[in-house]
Amino acid sequence: MALIVQKFGGSSVADRDHIFNVARIVADTYRDGNSVVVVVSAQGDTTDDLMEKAAEITHAPSLREMDMLLASGEQISIALLSMALGELGVKAISLTGWQAGFKTDRNYSKARIRRMETERIESELAKNQVVVVAGFQGLNSHEDVTTLGRGGSDTSAVAIACALKADLCQIYTDVEGVYTADPRIVRSAKKLDVISFDEMLELASLGAQVLNNRSVELAKKYGINLEVLSSLNPVPGTIVKEVVDMEGMLIKGVAKDVNVAVFSLIGVPDQPGVSFKVFSLLSQRKINVDIILQSVGRDNTKDLTFTVPLADKTLAESVLKDALPRLGAKDVKVRDDVAKVSVVGAGMQSYPGVASTMFEALYENNINIHMISTSEIKISVLIDKADADRAVNAIHDAFIN
Repeated sequence: MALIVQKFGGSSVADRDHIFNVARIVADTYRDGNSVVVVVSAQGDTTDDLMEKAAEITHAPSLREMDMLLASGEQISIALLSMALGELGVKAISLTGWQAGFKTDRNYSKARIRRMETERIESELAKNQVVVVAGFQGLNSHEDVTTLGRGGSDTSAVAIACALKADLCQIYTDVEGVYTADPRIVRSAKKLDVISFDEMLELASLGAQVLNNRSVELAKKYGINLEVLSSLNPVPGTIVKEVVDMEGMLIKGVAKDVNVAVFSLIGVPDQPGVSFKVFSLLSQRKINVDIILQSVGRDNTKDLTFTVPLADKTLAESVLKDALPRLGAKDVKVRDDVAKVSVVGAGMQSYPGVASTMFEALYENNINIHMISTSEIKISVLIDKADADRAVNAIHDAFIN
């Protein structure tokens, strides 16, 4: 008998028919003799609806109260799914994130899991029940409800799988697996049978929305194999695991991220410690920085350009403008009409010419590159947002078709 953790996103439990479809998948897994823990997200657009309700009351809600509000969405889903399982003759119990033992830090809206206390889940599994857990939420040391941020239900599912040493963690979505590109943008995108943790982590971090990057980090750290598959079409999905055939496909995927803002600090003093001061300020406010470009110093100054997530644009701009006198910079300029397009593949480590092929594809389509970032298994370029879909198709054609 195996222990399997299954996660279903909001679109998979959007209405009655979808909920019963999920219940049948869970019931079949349970009746095959497995112990099953199910993690679900809020139904459909529930989270967006709740955010709109908050906006009707205030334009500046506290993050604590927003977490209290948004956590209610998952509680609806777990109760309804448990009822549906009961209708199918399967014993099930629903647990909120805190009942399931999620202990987080104090960062409201983007909390991180500190530890898992799995006694309650294990107790319910010992009673031969399916345990249905609310994803995306936990409890901090103040006993306040916290949420885990974007993709938090993926992270919840993998955390449970790690804590229970599950045999498999299945992430059910509205697509049939991990593709070489978003099939809504690239019609010729191909589904992958298998992909490594490192490749999936890069794709998730670079804008591919099929898996949350924090969940992949956890799975890699604790050696939990993942399977990404469709809740609507019962076909084999994509396995995400530690090692795959290094002699296989050169490029595993092309991803785009349009949620990017570019900051340029103009006239920064060309002296030691300035970069540390800039990025320390942003780090203190939990703002992640990605691509960084520094100009050649002249007239004892230089320009410092970097990208941050679009969601942090307003906060980052405020922090940097307030700090201009201390940094000795002349100005800060911001633009958000850009997109980051990336290619990812472990095979590029031993294959020359990947960058030139990518840049040639962009050149042939008259797409200008603003910034470039590379690692052993990825190359990212910053381009105009209007060119993003064209760029993804051109690069995909160059490498995969």
